Amino acid sequence: MFFPGKSVQVYLATGSTDMRKSIDSLSILVAAIRAGGDGHGWSTTGLVTGRFISRSSHRPQAIIVCDSSIKKQKIIRYYLAISIYYVIYPGMTIDIATLPDDRVQLKQMLVDFQDRFDKETGILLEQIRLLRSQLYGRKSEKTIPEGGPQPLPLFDMPEPSGEEEKEEEVVVPAHTRKKKGRKPLPENLPRVERVHDIDPSEKICTCGTELSRIGEEVSEQLEIIPAKIQVIRNIRPKYACRNCEGVEDNGPTVKIAPVPAQIIPKSIATPGLLAHILTGKFIDHTPFYRQEKQFLRLGVELSRTTMCKWAMKAAVICQPLLNLLTDEILAGFYMNIDETTLQVLQEPGRDPTTKSYMWVFRRGDPERPVLIYQYHPTRSGDVVREFLRDFEGYVQTDGYSGYDFLAHQKKIRHVGCWAHVRRKFTDVVKARGANGKTGSADVALNYIRRLYALEKEAREKSFTFDEIRLMREERAKPILEEFKAWLSKKSLQTPPKGLLGKAVSYALNQWEKLVGYLEDGRLALDNNMAENSIRPFVIGRKNWLFSGTPEGAEASALLYSLIETAKANSLEPYAYLRYIFDRLPLASMLEDYEALLPWNVTPENLGIVAPARCG
Repeated sequence: MFFPGKSVQVYLATGSTDMRKSIDSLSILVAAIRAGGDGHGWSTTGLVTGRFISRSSHRPQAIIVCDSSIKKQKIIRYYLAISIYYVIYPGMTIDIATLPDDRVQLKQMLVDFQDRFDKETGILLEQIRLLRSQLYGRKSEKTIPEGGPQPLPLFDMPEPSGEEEKEEEVVVPAHTRKKKGRKPLPENLPRVERVHDIDPSEKICTCGTELSRIGEEVSEQLEIIPAKIQVIRNIRPKYACRNCEGVEDNGPTVKIAPVPAQIIPKSIATPGLLAHILTGKFIDHTPFYRQEKQFLRLGVELSRTTMCKWAMKAAVICQPLLNLLTDEILAGFYMNIDETTLQVLQEPGRDPTTKSYMWVFRRGDPERPVLIYQYHPTRSGDVVREFLRDFEGYVQTDGYSGYDFLAHQKKIRHVGCWAHVRRKFTDVVKARGANGKTGSADVALNYIRRLYALEKEAREKSFTFDEIRLMREERAKPILEEFKAWLSKKSLQTPPKGLLGKAVSYALNQWEKLVGYLEDGRLALDNNMAENSIRPFVIGRKNWLFSGTPEGAEASALLYSLIETAKANSLEPYAYLRYIFDRLPLASMLEDYEALLPWNVTPENLGIVAPARCG
């Protein structure tokens, strides 16, 4: 869209038209206005940059056409930038009769038009390059720093010179190398030995002496046993007295053992089967309809409807554990929050294609991580406000406006995310193309890279939280002050509508939140913990696509909370689910439920030994 400059006479034409008849009908009205002035029920009023002017001016003219329902004051206030249906500008169709006779005015008009055209075209081309990069380019934001390893060119290698160069002595510091080759298989796996021996006739030497065994060569291979399904028959013997037939006492005539406690009463689901199904969906991202086919290959008919009902019943039984996890996360001092979209088909009063949201709240304390997933039909900040309630401490989020109310909470310190700032400037680098020159975005990324380098150094040297805070105060704070001064200067030199201008504005608007991580060594530089926590849900969503009902979405959120919290506490998900499903039917007191929380369960309780990493 072309926006008239100060040297252009602007007329606002208002009237009523039916926009359902496409833009062609409006174009006809515009043509009539240009040809005959006031016509077809339209009236024209001249205005320029918010003030009315006389129509007798001979400056270049542009006509803005909009519906009469739009208030003139609103259009003036926003300088014709909103609610505009059609713009006629001399740059599109030049009418010789409207051009000034003065050469200086003509030259200035051309220069103004060319400047506007270059700026608008540059912004559009920048957006196109960014879109192409997002579609076809690499997704990683990792950049190779100056002086780092660079790829070798395949062609145009320089010819070796005929002169012999002097050899330089290079001192290589002592270091340890990792042993190459395949890593050994985990020691905790059972071994089956197969001896491959030579024929007995070959064990006799040519001299007639029997060969002696002097050693052996051992190689290992990894075998897998496919899943095996078995039926557990619960047999309860009945007892009765054949002599008196039970008439001698008031007790039952027939005695039988009580029904064993089950995670889902009167169902065929055992804790192991239920844990297997839920692990398949929420860990391996296998929808129920695929699991239905897997069970058919194993010779069992188990419908997806049945598995869905089991999952929802399991969520109801696990609700006390979720309540304890929620209390635990609110008792912490540091929380990360993020959200992603979710489609729920049968939401009351909403279209099936309407977006809903899955929120994740993560306790930032590394000693006791807790993750809470919540389904909500809205992205409103009221969701966060309701969850936080009486929370006191640090809350780290991205720059979404729904979190802005946190800045006004007296007991909460809102902390920003440097990864999102870096992403904005990375988009600028991607948008300039492969042949683009190094520019301001690279300068900004270099500042951010220095901040992350300090955090990496602290991790590698195992700094304490107090040491991290002091390091940030002494070394990171000067970098931040220098970076802010650079951003403030660049904001006056950069067009605000370009990608670079938007990145600079984003960083400055978020600055008070971005520097919040300096206050405590336990805080992270970015909100990646929450983003990484929501990634398993996003991967699963790509497979099962949607939730059928709000109740199903809430059940999924609860089960994700349990499973991801178990993973964050270094527990194997299947073993943990089976463990709690075995014991939940017997839990009756608060202590019983607290004993099932992930940090109160060890791998030894689960009966497994943590395997070594296998390459």
